[in-house]
Amino acid sequence: MNKLLCALGALLCLVGAPAFAADRPLTLLISIDGFRADYLDRGVTPALSALAAGGVRAKAGMRPSFPSLTYPNHYTLVTGLRPDHHGLVDNVMVDATRPGQTFRMGAKGIAWDRFWWDGGTPIWVTAEQAGLRTATMFWPGSDLDVQGVRPHDWLMFNQAVLAPARVDQVLAWVDRPPAERPSFITLYFDDVDTAGHYFGPDSREVEQAAGRVDAQIGRLVAGLKDRGLAANIVVVADHGMAPVSKDRIAYIDDVAPAESLNIITMGSSMELFPAAGQEAEVRRAVIGRHPHFTCWPKARLPVHLHFGTHPRIPPIVCVAQTGWMLETHAGQAKHPMVYKGAHGFDPYDPTMRALFVAAGPDFKPGVVLPVFDNVDVYPLLARLVGVTPLKGDGDLAPLQAALTH
Repeated sequence: MNKLLCALGALLCLVGAPAFAADRPLTLLISIDGFRADYLDRGVTPALSALAAGGVRAKAGMRPSFPSLTYPNHYTLVTGLRPDHHGLVDNVMVDATRPGQTFRMGAKGIAWDRFWWDGGTPIWVTAEQAGLRTATMFWPGSDLDVQGVRPHDWLMFNQAVLAPARVDQVLAWVDRPPAERPSFITLYFDDVDTAGHYFGPDSREVEQAAGRVDAQIGRLVAGLKDRGLAANIVVVADHGMAPVSKDRIAYIDDVAPAESLNIITMGSSMELFPAAGQEAEVRRAVIGRHPHFTCWPKARLPVHLHFGTHPRIPPIVCVAQTGWMLETHAGQAKHPMVYKGAHGFDPYDPTMRALFVAAGPDFKPGVVLPVFDNVDVYPLLARLVGVTPLKGDGDLAPLQAALTH
């Protein structure tokens, strides 16, 4: 293990060497979906550990935005806006201006409409508009023309494309002549999140998935070194993971009749409309604290959630106690819960904290940052890429100590 860490540390130093044909180093943003911050301490990720040792780490993790779900937080990372401001308010959502439509992850006929995404400006859009070339090896929103702009190179998300092939594609992009090489690249891995859902965050399967992804990150670092390319590498996760169980389910229809509720999404959190004509009765029954969950009117959600103003958010939002799921009896009878891990809970719960590691020529070595909000990643990316960040919810200040200048 020590020999491997030393070898990877040496590779990192070479990756941080001056680029031979670029004004700035490549900026590489890597997401490991569902990689909880403390997974890095399990001794199964030598490549990531080497990056952290030679660069920057948020040891206690990075705080996601609410809801701590995949689409909202991936879009926050690249726009610097809270979900309440960029409009990706959940993995499942509706919009009053699109009656009859429900946005769902993977629903290409709806989710691939830029209408849902145009509330934010991803960093690749700003970079392309500034004349820089970008490439995305998967990232929510990168496979459609947000505000009429796509990355120069992009691929439609396909889970069947395994991690080695994803790294191969990134290396193929950097093999281009300098004038055609991207300045900013994203890379996305979903293995750890999948294992966390099906086997739980404390499972051997999660550690195996983390090890597989780590091996590919090590291969990528080595590939950059072999090519003599400088790179600022920023590794993030969108959220953490908490253990859940079929024995820890709360039922909203124990509080109000199911027929009085129009539920948009449920699980770790729930968003719902009262049925027409039953608004007052539903509010009286649902709003407040219940065993293992609490419901609020959208305008009175806790301030620390930074959530509740966007028109896509239904009038009532409930959040389950971490480790519990909020469902309906009919829903569980039709689709019994099989997950052993979940996210989407209050982002201030430590189990929701996400990985943050960064290394490269623009980062000081051996820096350990306190917990910060994931909206702060966007101004960091803008600084690394060399574009002016748009006004948002983040601030570079919490990460300033990690930068060499």
